[in-house]
Amino acid sequence: MNDDKPEPLVRAVEATLFAAEEPMSVDALASHLGDEEKATIRAALRQLAAHYQDRGIHLVERSKRWHFQTAADLAHLLRTEREQVRRLSRAATEVLAIIAYHEPVSRAEIESIRGVQTAKGTLDVLMEAGWVRAAGRREVPGRPVIYATTPEFLEHFGLQTRRDLPGLDELRAAGLLDPVDDAYNLLTGLDDTDAPAADDTPIEQAD
Repeated sequence: MNDDKPEPLVRAVEATLFAAEEPMSVDALASHLGDEEKATIRAALRQLAAHYQDRGIHLVERSKRWHFQTAADLAHLLRTEREQVRRLSRAATEVLAIIAYHEPVSRAEIESIRGVQTAKGTLDVLMEAGWVRAAGRREVPGRPVIYATTPEFLEHFGLQTRRDLPGLDELRAAGLLDPVDDAYNLLTGLDDTDAPAADDTPIEQAD
């Protein structure tokens, strides 16, 4: 993008994203700007992303929605007034990881993978954090609620899509094969010293 004379559409996309209260998709931008061609909008977004890549803020795409955010190496400058975020319990970490790798997934399916019952409060914590959402109901008897991650989850962990999660080969290479235990600690950096959460009850096995 030419700093002296940016194209009118590029300026319009830039202004729209700066003023937006939440990230915007290409469709939303095209509609807001008078039904511009989506290909033209995408070209403008690419120009803006390149323009801002070495600046204090970056234009990024998360889950097919675009927004400006502080450059990662400058984030510490904005944290002096930020409230301390409470660390997730081990149970919440495991549940979040299972949902991320297996979504959409029901509570019963989560418990089957973990081998312990999951307290309702664990899912509530993840939903209040904005990382997990109810994604409908499974079309089976009882129609249980199924859960999935949110765009806020991707943004928090620096992922563009769920495809950016560590793959099975990466977990094997790291010696982390259990889909519930240490492998999922990659999400938050927890380690083996974390005690089991108090809200977990082992599922009794039939004799």
